[in-house]
Amino acid sequence: MGDVMNTLVIYTYPNHQSLNYAFLQQVLKGCNENPYITELQVLDLYEEKFDPILHFHEHKRRRDMYREPNLEKYREQLTWADQIVFIYPIWWGRPPAMLLGYIDQLFASNFAYRDKKGLFPEGLLKGKSVVCVSTMKGPTNYPLFWLNNAHKVLMRKALFNFVGIKKVKFFEFGNMESKKGGQQKKLEKIYQYFRQCQSPKQF
Repeated sequence: MGDVMNTLVIYTYPNHQSLNYAFLQQVLKGCNENPYITELQVLDLYEEKFDPILHFHEHKRRRDMYREPNLEKYREQLTWADQIVFIYPIWWGRPPAMLLGYIDQLFASNFAYRDKKGLFPEGLLKGKSVVCVSTMKGPTNYPLFWLNNAHKVLMRKALFNFVGIKKVKFFEFGNMESKKGGQQKKLEKIYQYFRQCQSPKQF
């Protein structure tokens, strides 16, 4: 068997009686049946009551956020993970404010990246992979044709590539409030993907 991997699932939706929660269950089911995934952690940001608001003042500076004690356990999760899975709805063309608040605080300078001479910083999360599972009310191609692919550009280029993560996969599921949205087929697709995916070291 090839390399095994630790998988961190970050779930961002307030309702557990929802399609997003059903996607979470399919991700977990697939991971638990995957011989390459030996350890699995789930972070439910709403259930965790994560505070997405940035708090800065003269004694608490943004540049020191990488060593904020209240965020240490979340930094440990990201360091531990080989594969990071994000599950969230697309609202107003981008992830929810709760998830963006998590990103603002955790993907901080001197933890996720380090400034250096030149145009781009040094990414400190190299070698990891990311999978984004997102749902939306509108058509699947809406972000591509109406928003110039803003969601993927934001997540892949402005965030993950910036911190050194090169392997990024997206599942953008549209029409999720329609009875003809093919929800069961898409749930099965997610289950099969995570049942079969392998270590990012193999790519």
